[in-house]
Amino acid sequence: MALNVVIAGGGFGGLYAARSLERHLPRHSARITLVTDRNFMLYTPLLPGAAAGSLEPRHVVVPLREELDWTDIRIATVTGADPAAKTVSMRMLDGGETELSYDQLVVALGSVSRVLPIPGLAEHGLGFKTLPDAVALRNRAILQLETAEEIDDPEARREYLTFVYVGAGYAGLEGIAELQDYVADLLDRYPRCRLDGTRWILVEATDRVMPEIPPALAEFATRELRSRGIEIHTNTRLEEVGERHATLSTGERVATRTVCWTAGVKPPKVVRELGLPLTEHGRISTDATLRVEGQECVWAIGDAAAVPDPAQRGGRPCPPTAQHALRQGRLVGENVAATLSGGRLRRFRYRTLGVFVDMGQHKAVATAVGVHLRGFPAWFAARTYHLAAMPGVARRLRLMVDWTVGLLFRRASAELGALGRPDSLATALDDPPGEPR
Repeated sequence: MALNVVIAGGGFGGLYAARSLERHLPRHSARITLVTDRNFMLYTPLLPGAAAGSLEPRHVVVPLREELDWTDIRIATVTGADPAAKTVSMRMLDGGETELSYDQLVVALGSVSRVLPIPGLAEHGLGFKTLPDAVALRNRAILQLETAEEIDDPEARREYLTFVYVGAGYAGLEGIAELQDYVADLLDRYPRCRLDGTRWILVEATDRVMPEIPPALAEFATRELRSRGIEIHTNTRLEEVGERHATLSTGERVATRTVCWTAGVKPPKVVRELGLPLTEHGRISTDATLRVEGQECVWAIGDAAAVPDPAQRGGRPCPPTAQHALRQGRLVGENVAATLSGGRLRRFRYRTLGVFVDMGQHKAVATAVGVHLRGFPAWFAARTYHLAAMPGVARRLRLMVDWTVGLLFRRASAELGALGRPDSLATALDDPPGEPR
């Protein structure tokens, strides 16, 4: 009888776990089921490029059915689990609830934005975690330019031309750099906006940007962004957000209609409904083989799992990065297969090989195998790395085409905020017969 292996989550960890299982398990010996709420994996390191219009949004996602051969893909939302009964609960697309039985479970549910209870943030702020977030941010920037261009009063225009990013990690630094580069590319099409110029503010609660990279590279990134006119406020917090302003802990009240929140991630709420041991930060507790503590048949990987970091000698969990998630996915497939065949489990030993931070304008900062790069060499290395890491030859070619076109031509300024939300046919309904026109 075939064994049931269920993978909860279709991000980097889930996709690579399924691919690894397909390679290491005989097809007739097991049924692999991948439960995910969307039918693609988002290549998150390229999200800023999608927001800045340098990449077509469809080219930064990986359709799961194109990458997996015989995994059963179920588009549903995981709502809970019962480890004692070995079942996973899920909500289907039609709203119905169902359960899946498993012999082995791999939890790879990723993370969501860590939003603090700051007054007005949930109502007026924008996130930067998903593809819809990136497209919405790009559309917001264009719409602000269009609105400001119609306003006669320069003072009234200012709030539409001011952009505030909160959080100077990967997402915040790359996000503000790429979007500022994009808006600067469009600005000469808007005469009034060009006359006033735009204002960009990056707010960070700690004492420097990008704590993940060496201080020298962080300082270079800070100088580069400031040379473009981006204001960087370290040791500063966001205190309150309104429809037309943001208040900082320094007391400054910034007139703005765009506040983008990028200050960290956390495990999704459903992780607390799985009946698994959690760390104090809400991540699933695992050992070095990726097996959940106290569970023989449950494994956890990716952002939702507190996998001991080999670089810290197990003293801290691995950072929530794509590099770690995809390698954990590969290893968990091997370990699940080894468990089913009576083989030996391997420990997770990956250490970060490099960090790439793309800042637009053909500049970046990077550290790879101990070598620090900055400027154009780092930008070229970052593009080369992402090109090699993107699954599928066709998708790599699409990225190359997008980047090449971006070198030769300017980016489009069409605001596509209504894309995917068509008007109802009722708005075009003919008058009833006999009614006066």
